[in-house]
Amino acid sequence: MDLTGVFKDKKPRFSLEIFPPKDHTGGVETIYETLDGLKDVRPEFISCTYGAGGNLADSSTIEICSIIKEKYGILPISHLTCVNNTKEDIDVILTRLREKGIMNILALRGDLKPGQEPKNDFVHASDLVTYIKEFDPGFFISGACYPEGHPDSSDLITDVLDLKRKVDCGTGHLISQLFFNNEDFYRFLDRCELAGINVPIEAGIMPVTNKQSILRMVSMCGASIPAKLSKILNRFENNPKALEEACIAYAIDQIIDLISNDVDGIHLYTMNKPYLAKRIFDVIEPMR
Repeated sequence: MDLTGVFKDKKPRFSLEIFPPKDHTGGVETIYETLDGLKDVRPEFISCTYGAGGNLADSSTIEICSIIKEKYGILPISHLTCVNNTKEDIDVILTRLREKGIMNILALRGDLKPGQEPKNDFVHASDLVTYIKEFDPGFFISGACYPEGHPDSSDLITDVLDLKRKVDCGTGHLISQLFFNNEDFYRFLDRCELAGINVPIEAGIMPVTNKQSILRMVSMCGASIPAKLSKILNRFENNPKALEEACIAYAIDQIIDLISNDVDGIHLYTMNKPYLAKRIFDVIEPMR
């Protein structure tokens, strides 16, 4: 069960991202509340980020992907980062995934950890993609892309050429980093077409619920905040309920425009808040 047939027709797909519980006192079982709230959204797949700690000892991503597959009957995609892992570490993780029947991986470089030297086996996500395909060609690999350019890339042309290399290594599907101006995404799609990138590309959408959190996130991923959203954040930053309502409306407006322009799919960063996904899904489902 993989993503091979998901994007065969032109209907925009709807998928979700969750993350493992940050508090391990309740174990991964605490994820059931999140998944119980998301199952009615009927996503094509649910991706799970790479461990609460992002290290080999934390197997929560694999456990949660197994729960998504076995209990909820939804296609899981396991995030996998490489910059802080050796080839031996990756071998262990890939073996665990295969044993659980989880054959869909979102292959990522991952973030450098302050004060910790990265491992030298993998420098780029494309290195991980190549390694996974050599380990077992049966894995279906998704990748990340950056509509406004990867923060470490020197320019947008270099960025899209690096992305083309990742696709040529075996990446069959792309999920974009969050963005708040659809024109940035459309320009990115134009660059991908010129570069010969022809795999499905989903638009990553994150509903904002906290001003400081989103400012911190965009500073890390290189996204920008357009004037319209900035005014919303400034106007309602001290009124959490009003901010949430305004930002849900903003996300819905984005998605309606994206669907109207025939995007391959919408990947919603749920932040483990099922009610956000449900609110958005109820509006956009009749439009797909």
